[in-house]
Amino acid sequence: MVELNAPQLDSIFHALGDATRRRMLRELADSERTVSQLAEPFEISLAAASKHIKVLENAGLIRREVRGRTHMCRLDPGPLASAHQWLSVYERFWTGRLDVLEQLLRKEAPIISPAPEKGDDQ
Repeated sequence: MVELNAPQLDSIFHALGDATRRRMLRELADSERTVSQLAEPFEISLAAASKHIKVLENAGLIRREVRGRTHMCRLDPGPLASAHQWLSVYERFWTGRLDVLEQLLRKEAPIISPAPEKGDDQ
């Protein structure tokens, strides 16, 4: 597995730690958007939207392209894949723990068949 350096991981998870930025990323997963389009659902100023976009850019999660006076933003999924790869270590940990718990519960819990519903023939 490729190990990310701590500052890169920090910036990715910092960017993902805000609901506004996560929603912006979700919007960008569908198609590129202008800064105004990204700001619109939140009723925030363009300056506030730009600050959120800058955090996403610094984390490498989006790319901004200036076309005349319009700033177009698009998703860059690479860092998301890297963050997912880092998280997968913990996914395997919890999956293993939950598998052990399931086995223990199956051993200890008696098997109880569901009660017949009214009108069922026995």
